[in-house]
Amino acid sequence: MRAHSGDALLVRGHHVGEQDRQAVIIEVHGHDGEPPYVVRWEDGHESVFFPSCDAFVSRLSRREGDG
Repeated sequence: MRAHSGDALLVRGHHVGEQDRQAVIIEVHGHDGEPPYVVRWEDGHESVFFPSCDAFVSRLSRREGDG
Protein backbone atom coordinates (compact mmCIF):
# COMPACT_ATOMS: atom_id res chain seq x y z
CA MET A 1 0.00 0.00 0.00
CA ARG A 2 1.27 3.45 -0.92
CA ALA A 3 -0.24 6.78 0.00
CA HIS A 4 0.47 10.50 0.16
CA SER A 5 -0.47 13.16 2.68
CA GLY A 6 -4.02 14.28 1.96
CA ASP A 7 -5.20 10.91 0.66
CA ALA A 8 -8.38 9.42 2.08
CA LEU A 9 -8.27 6.16 4.03
CA LEU A 10 -11.24 3.80 4.37
CA VAL A 11 -11.26 0.91 6.83
CA ARG A 12 -14.08 -1.60 6.39
CA GLY A 13 -16.06 -2.79 9.42
CA HIS A 14 -15.18 -6.30 10.57
CA HIS A 15 -18.55 -7.43 11.92
CA VAL A 16 -22.15 -7.24 10.77
CA GLY A 17 -23.50 -3.81 11.66
CA GLU A 18 -20.07 -2.31 12.32
CA GLN A 19 -19.60 0.92 10.39
CA ASP A 20 -16.69 1.67 8.09
CA ARG A 21 -14.17 4.20 9.41
CA GLN A 22 -12.76 7.06 7.37
CA ALA A 23 -9.65 9.15 7.88
CA VAL A 24 -7.34 11.54 6.08
CA ILE A 25 -3.64 10.72 5.92
CA ILE A 26 -1.75 13.68 7.33
CA GLU A 27 1.78 12.21 7.45
CA VAL A 28 3.53 9.28 5.77
CA HIS A 29 6.37 7.82 7.83
CA GLY A 30 7.31 4.85 5.65
CA HIS A 31 9.64 4.75 2.67
CA ASP A 32 8.13 5.68 -0.72
CA GLY A 33 4.57 6.17 0.58
CA GLU A 34 4.41 3.00 2.65
CA PRO A 35 3.01 2.77 6.21
CA PRO A 36 2.96 3.74 8.98
CA TYR A 37 0.68 6.73 8.49
CA VAL A 38 -0.47 9.44 10.85
CA VAL A 39 -4.19 9.82 10.20
CA ARG A 40 -7.00 12.10 11.34
CA TRP A 41 -10.22 10.18 11.88
CA GLU A 42 -13.68 11.62 11.25
CA ASP A 43 -14.08 12.47 14.94
CA GLY A 44 -10.88 14.57 14.89
CA HIS A 45 -8.74 12.00 16.73
CA GLU A 46 -5.22 11.53 15.32
CA SER A 47 -3.26 8.30 15.52
CA VAL A 48 -0.45 6.30 13.95
CA PHE A 49 -2.00 3.65 11.72
CA PHE A 50 -0.60 0.47 10.21
CA PRO A 51 -3.21 -0.64 7.64
CA SER A 52 -4.14 -4.25 7.02
CA CYS A 53 -6.10 -5.93 4.22
CA ASP A 54 -9.34 -4.20 5.27
CA ALA A 55 -7.99 -0.70 4.51
CA PHE A 56 -8.08 1.15 1.20
CA VAL A 57 -6.41 4.39 0.09
CA SER A 58 -8.25 6.74 -2.21
CA ARG A 59 -6.08 9.25 -3.98
CA LEU A 60 -7.59 12.68 -3.91
CA SER A 61 -7.05 15.14 -6.75
CA ARG A 62 -3.63 16.72 -6.77
CA ARG A 63 -2.34 19.89 -8.24
CA GLU A 64 -0.29 19.58 -11.40
CA GLY A 65 3.30 18.79 -10.50
CA ASP A 66 2.46 17.00 -7.23
CA GLY A 67 3.67 13.39 -7.09
